Amino acid sequence: MDIGQRLKTLRQIKGLTQEELAERTDLSKGYISQIESGYASPSMDTFLSILEVMNTDPSTFFKKQSETRVLYKADQQHCYDEYDEGYVLNWLVNQSHDFEMDPLKITLRPHAKYKAFAPSNSETFVYCLKGQIQLQLGSSEYIAETGDALYFKANQSHCLSNPSEVETEIMVVTTSTS
Repeated sequence: MDIGQRLKTLRQIKGLTQEELAERTDLSKGYISQIESGYASPSMDTFLSILEVMNTDPSTFFKKQSETRVLYKADQQHCYDEYDEGYVLNWLVNQSHDFEMDPLKITLRPHAKYKAFAPSNSETFVYCLKGQIQLQLGSSEYIAETGDALYFKANQSHCLSNPSEVETEIMVVTTSTS
């Protein structure tokens, strides 16, 4: 385990420069640089002081980091077939509630509507893969066709629908509303 590299990564995650960390720990910027590059090893007191400034305890620091999942195979995605209601939802990342973005593929039958949403703090991106998609955003209406994109802040009530005679497929990515 490279303690220096892990300290550097933690410092960057916390948004601190070497100089800011040095000031907060009463160490020199050069010494912080030496620790991070592996040329110096901090004493236990210095190490604990650095962790305290970065609001991290030793058990968290040394805890084995779980591997970040990158690939979400098609057979691991969740599909909700509400075709009788006019749509099929395909959740592309089955743990997206843990992330800042929520990707979703929606298939809409002709003239089907995918529920109305109340205003929120999220941002929404919609890409029309096939067909046409209509966005009702507050009192405004937008129609996107294959290859078109919609991007909006969801601070007004909004609804997606298929105004056409053919099936529509869209990709929707929303940000979390935390």
